[in-house]
Parts: sequence; structure tokens; C-alpha cells
Amino acid sequence: MQDLLTQLTRIADALAPASLPATDWSATAYRWRKKAGQGYLESVLHPHQVRLDSLKNIEPQKIQVLANTQQFVSGKPANNVLLTGGRGTGKSSLIKAMLHEFSAHHLRLVEIDRTDLVDLPDVIETLYGRPERFIVFCDDLSFDEGDDSYKALKSALDGTISAPGENVVIYATSNRRHLLPEYFEENAAGRKVGEEIHPAEAVDDKIALSERFGLWLSFYPFSQQEYLAAVSGWLTGYGILLTPENERLALQWAQARGGRSGRIAWQFARDLAGKHAMETNS
Repeated sequence: MQDLLTQLTRIADALAPASLPATDWSATAYRWRKKAGQGYLESVLHPHQVRLDSLKNIEPQKIQVLANTQQFVSGKPANNVLLTGGRGTGKSSLIKAMLHEFSAHHLRLVEIDRTDLVDLPDVIETLYGRPERFIVFCDDLSFDEGDDSYKALKSALDGTISAPGENVVIYATSNRRHLLPEYFEENAAGRKVGEEIHPAEAVDDKIALSERFGLWLSFYPFSQQEYLAAVSGWLTGYGILLTPENERLALQWAQARGGRSGRIAWQFARDLAGKHAMETNS
């Protein structure tokens, strides 16, 4: 009998709802996590600190995202934001810089993985009514064929039967302009009406997802001059000048990686600063 009771107790414990960690509302950044199928906010102990002035060659994008976020933290109407463009061009860093810029004004950042977007309504409900202002951040957003999780994003952007939380906006980045895969046969299904071209419904629906973001900004690969300016900025932070020799090394570094971007400039600066430090200590 005792063995039976012990087994029943274990079964009951296994079926009982998992005890979720309490949310630490004193944190400035969070990740949405899952435990036994239930979601909760996990505090980020050491958020990535990105200074706005460290981001080079994206001034128009900086101005618009900064203005939108300023409106948001001030309690004024603001848009959801989609940043699209090549890898390493500063999209994610710009969003992180908003936390550095406005955390003292009660701005908070909540990161959610693309695979957890089905939980987006739960995330927004968790934040509803809080005095802080929350950017829900989804990095590298894209959807594969047959992936229906984008529907939760559409609902969050458009609003559902629930009243939208005025203290929440969605900022997302993507390397893909229209977020969902597009196929040639879908474009071939378009039709001409008079002098106008009407895309097929499948194409129209995919484009419409991106257009649900009120602010949609594009980022572009760096020119050689822009890349070297970014290298110079990062090297200055390490106390190193962009000499002709360092410029040559920076260009070789970019060529070896097949492109020029702010991320590649930062990686080169770290590598060179590390080598200088090793030489100094030897």
C-alpha cells in the first residue's frame, strides 16, 4: 500500500503545474523562457550595453528609431518597428542602444525567440498594466514555409479582441525584407487590371506582414569609406589610431570575410586591440 501511495504521489507531482520563477521587475532586460510548457520572464543579469554614438553610418535610421522610442517612453503614440537589411549592419545593436539610452526613463527590453512567437499574446498580457515601458524584441525574424507562428505576430501588430497594452511596442530585425519566403510561381499568379499590377493573394499576404509595422527601415552594406570610419571609431575606443598600416589590415580583414559591415569593423578592432595588448605585455 505504501508503495502505491508513493507512486501516486510521484504521478501527482509530475502532473502538477510547474512552479515558475517570480519576475524580478527591478531588472532592465528580460528573456521569455519556457518551463514545462509554461512561459515566464527571466531577468538578464548583464544586458549588452551599446552606446548610440558607437554606431556609425546609420544616422537616418538612428534618428527615426530614437524619435519613435522617445515618443514611446514619454507616453505618446509610437509605432512598432521593423529593421531589415544585411548581416552586421547595426540593426540589433540599434535596438539594444535604445535600452542604454532610455533605461533611466523606465524603458525595459524583453527578448523573445522567433520559435516562441506563439506565446506573444501571453508575453503582452504579462506586461499589461505595468508602469514600465517595454520593447518586445525579436531578433533575426523570418518564417519558413508552413510556419504558422507568424499569425501570432500579425495579431499582436493588428490587435485582437483584447485591448492592446499601451506600454508595449514590438521591435524586430530581419535579413529578409518580407519576412516570409516568396516563390516565383506566386509572382506568376499575379494579374493585370487595367494599367495596375495586382499581386497574387499569397504574395500580398506576405508583404502585408511587414507593412503591419508602422516604422519599417532598411539597412545597407557599408562602402569602403564607411567601413574604415567604423573601424576608426572602434579603434579609438581602444586607444589605437587608424594608421595606413592598420587601414590596410582592416581592408584585408573585410576581404577575407567577404563583406564590410559594422560588425566586421568591430571584430577587426577587437582582434587588433588584443594583439596590441599582447605585444605591450610581452
